[in-house]
Amino acid sequence: MSQHHLHDVLVIGSGAAGLTLALTLPEHLSIAVLSKGDLANGSTFWAQGGVAAVLDNMDTVESHVQDTLNAGGGLCREEAVRFTVEHSRESIQWLIDQGVPFTRDEKGFHEDGGFEFHLTREGGHTHRRIIHAADATGAAIFNTLLARSRQRSNIHLLEQHVAVDLITERRLGLEGDRCLGAYVLNRSSGEVDTFAARFVILATGGAAKVYLYTSNSDGACGDGIAMAWRAGCRVGNLEFNQFHPTCLYHPQAKNFLITEALRGEGALLKLPSGERFMPRFDERAELAPRDIVARAIDHEMKRLGIDCVYLDISHKPAEFIREHFPTVYERCLSFGIDITRQAIPVVPAAHYTCGGVVIDSHGRTDVPGLYAIGETSFTGLHGANRLASNSLLECFVYARAAVADILTQLDSVGSPPTLPQWDASQVTDSDEDVIIAHNWDELRRFMWDYVGIVRTNKRLMRAQHRVTLLLAEIDEFYSNYKVSRDLIELRNLALVADLMIRSAMLRRESRGLHYTLDYPEMLPQAQDTILLPPTFCD
Repeated sequence: MSQHHLHDVLVIGSGAAGLTLALTLPEHLSIAVLSKGDLANGSTFWAQGGVAAVLDNMDTVESHVQDTLNAGGGLCREEAVRFTVEHSRESIQWLIDQGVPFTRDEKGFHEDGGFEFHLTREGGHTHRRIIHAADATGAAIFNTLLARSRQRSNIHLLEQHVAVDLITERRLGLEGDRCLGAYVLNRSSGEVDTFAARFVILATGGAAKVYLYTSNSDGACGDGIAMAWRAGCRVGNLEFNQFHPTCLYHPQAKNFLITEALRGEGALLKLPSGERFMPRFDERAELAPRDIVARAIDHEMKRLGIDCVYLDISHKPAEFIREHFPTVYERCLSFGIDITRQAIPVVPAAHYTCGGVVIDSHGRTDVPGLYAIGETSFTGLHGANRLASNSLLECFVYARAAVADILTQLDSVGSPPTLPQWDASQVTDSDEDVIIAHNWDELRRFMWDYVGIVRTNKRLMRAQHRVTLLLAEIDEFYSNYKVSRDLIELRNLALVADLMIRSAMLRRESRGLHYTLDYPEMLPQAQDTILLPPTFCD
């Protein structure tokens, strides 16, 4: 039987953004943190590189701001960039205070006598400003925040809970638009439970799973973006999907990213012949921003008809490689690749969703009581191309900003009204789940083929036609059968794919991550692509 839950704050998503927000809220509030699988299944745990922040005395806020603006292809919102960078040091200090074991540099000392933290450099950055925990930063941050969360009796961590849809006053036929909670599939019971909350936070990550090849975990299905759109929120810049240039190419390796920090420490990209090619595409060579590197690799693979290119750091001392990149070293070695002696076969793969739910500097969406933080959101920080290691920073800065805003409303926002239970009286168990699997595969393949690294009008029109048919099929299936995680994710992913295609068709230029052969030049004036849901115009 379905259950009804009441909390002060409902956090949908258990990654860096969601856990930071939960831990920053005061302990007298009841907080539910939902994970649709195991808690560690999200993108945070697998992040390798680190967090970009102004920490070194030789670095400046202005330098970090300019690097971000340069990488963003003229489309970053400068106020969002400055807001994020100006709060970078305090966010890192908060992580240090939580106990995150960042790698220390024993060659120097702070003025107070403590060891300095080791900073590395990644593509697009003009300074070493990436603080990290070897090459498993995400795991170090996640494990620390999770341990802290488990120490708090007011934080309820709920695994195997899949959000189906948001509950708003509009949805219930009440006056107003406020978000009151969410319907959530409890995978243990098979029932859809009702979660009521004074504040709801979407921290569900991005939508890179919309592509056939991705570095992301299986859960990156754009759930928060889709739910927010259906609830009446605007979305922005969804045509900008970042492809990480270097994912391990091996038939047994699934979603394993080769951190950009390798290139920051001198790794070179080479063709099968051993020839370097990046200097032909950009004067920064291997340290060019990701969109440039990904397109260069894609170009060379198509030009030569090859399956992959190679990333070579074997010219560095073996001890240096094993010390700085133990995760990459061990994982590659498990596939018979010794990176101290051999080059790593790599291909581009979908990695990061630069657009998302439109929010302000407090994380607020268009729907009162609903916040979006992390990769789910569109802040304007990333512009047309995300600068390496700014993503985790965005999670911490905006989670803390959202908390500050929530605290100002605690006295004025009471408990939501009693919410109706999920109605499953008109649906039956499906005996045709093969349809879900086929639609899932078809969606990811045509998005890869038609809405990938290089686009054309013809490809986008084909994709639009296919996704329209797919959405109709999925809607019919959703209306007649009981929900499952696979069906919920397919429904959300198809909707986000549609929004991505519509956004790409509206941008008649090439800028950052959106490159089209029909409009290869950049327009003189940069404009965001903002889509308005039907309810926004009511």
